[in-house]
Amino acid sequence: MHATHRLDATFAALADPTRRAILARLASGQASVTELAHPFAMSQPAISKHLRVLERAGLVSRGRDAQRRPRRLEAKRLAEATKWLDRYRRFWEGRGWRSCWRQPRGDQ
Repeated sequence: MHATHRLDATFAALADPTRRAILARLASGQASVTELAHPFAMSQPAISKHLRVLERAGLVSRGRDAQRRPRRLEAKRLAEATKWLDRYRRFWEGRGWRSCWRQPRGDQ
């Protein structure tokens, strides 16, 4: 997958609050679909759909542990998104940020 498409898939996956919550949970360690579905008021198949989006974006991978297929966070794609955002953070912290928020003058 091309870098631009990977970044698009990452941000699309991160746009959903349920998927962000799943990633937050996986940041503390791998978990099964059942474990991931527990705090949400949705079915296990619905959680599985969210997981497929996260897997396609490269944010989550599926392991194999006997009968279980635990999911785990893959930080590489998050690092790519952070690197992309970091370029703009430097802009925002510089004079670019101030010019974006300049107050309109009264004579306009």
